Amino acid sequence: MYETAEEIKGLQRLLDESANAAGPHLRSIITPERRIDAAELCRRMRGMRLLALATVTADGRPLVGPVDGYLIRGSWYFSSGRDLVRMRHLAARPAVSATHLPGEELAVTVHGRAELFDVLDPARPELRRAMLDHYLPSQGTAFEEWLDDVNPLGARIEAAKVFTFQEAGGDQTGQHHM
Repeated sequence: MYETAEEIKGLQRLLDESANAAGPHLRSIITPERRIDAAELCRRMRGMRLLALATVTADGRPLVGPVDGYLIRGSWYFSSGRDLVRMRHLAARPAVSATHLPGEELAVTVHGRAELFDVLDPARPELRRAMLDHYLPSQGTAFEEWLDDVNPLGARIEAAKVFTFQEAGGDQTGQHHM
């Protein structure tokens, strides 16, 4: 876990505020026993988690696409090619939503604003380190060479709301098994 005690407290505060501000229907689904607390969320979301990321087009249409997500220090991070549509959308309109939904037993949804940064910036090493931790064991140094060559943009989601859901008796690892 990369999170400090203070970051976990801040994430817990956001989780509680989000649940309390939810409408009646959502509150009937994400009941207290189905919510995941901040410490457990950080533990279960270690490593790369596939996110469905929603951005907004210039004419207001939502577009959703997959990204590799990393929960680092209580915030979701992801990267993408600098010239890709999603990054152009986020540069112009930073409102973003993302969901990790490996199956019906677990969901983590965040709504907020994307803060873009250079993945290779030595002052912002957190995402690059997480990506290397995930991909070096399976792809070797070729991944690091590719990453340095591609030089993607990174994004940290400054969360306004975060919702969690776990089905009672569901898989507690966050992995979906067939």
